[in-house]
Amino acid sequence: MDTYDIFLYAGYGLVIAGAFFAIVMPLIKSLDNPKSLLKTVVGIIGIVVLFFIAYSISSNEVLPKFEADPFNLTPTGSQFVGGMLITTYVLAIVALVGIVFTELNKAIK
Repeated sequence: MDTYDIFLYAGYGLVIAGAFFAIVMPLIKSLDNPKSLLKTVVGIIGIVVLFFIAYSISSNEVLPKFEADPFNLTPTGSQFVGGMLITTYVLAIVALVGIVFTELNKAIK
């Protein structure tokens, strides 16, 4: 095990620790104000609903070169990836529209 492996595992550990604290600390803070927790739950439910809509409209077609090694992609996996991509595209477009709307609203006021 050389230095690259050690630093790589340390990086994995830091990412996991950061993700854990990014999820747990706001939950602990929101116990003081349960209404803020309700807003978070509504947002998560909205994203899950958006994903299932995107999953249902995505294709499960797999090209022959992706069915073999090293990919071993199944139709279900292909549809899942398509759903994730569509969800990402929709959320990115919503974010861009929100940014433009906010800037135009600031300029008008």
